[in-house]
Amino acid sequence: MGERYDQGMTTRRTVLGEAHVERAEAAKTDFDAPFQALITEAAWGHLWSGDTLTKRERSIVTVALLAALGRSDELALHIRATANTGASPEDVREALMHAAIYAGVPAANHAFKIAKATYAEMGIDPSGGGD
Repeated sequence: MGERYDQGMTTRRTVLGEAHVERAEAAKTDFDAPFQALITEAAWGHLWSGDTLTKRERSIVTVALLAALGRSDELALHIRATANTGASPEDVREALMHAAIYAGVPAANHAFKIAKATYAEMGIDPSGGGD
């Protein structure tokens, strides 16, 4: 693997956490290894490693896009990643409200349910009432 892959793996571990990346790497097979390399290089090594947007800003954009597209599993993953990116529950709420206007209320409604459940799993009160 090359420099872009190495940078991507570093960024991926920073954003998603060691435990998630280790689980994903352990589950990788010959079948999906090329796909894993692609997303590590392109998404994590290029996009998420860029310096135009902060990790917090990228996190907010990603949450809004995943909510709009109805990608529940990925949305939960990126809600969990906010613990590492600095995106607050308030940031997530605003991203989901944006999704409601631009992508539709049903998509945002479902995304709010996922966000609340994910924050509960994380032991976070998204209302700001503490841990």
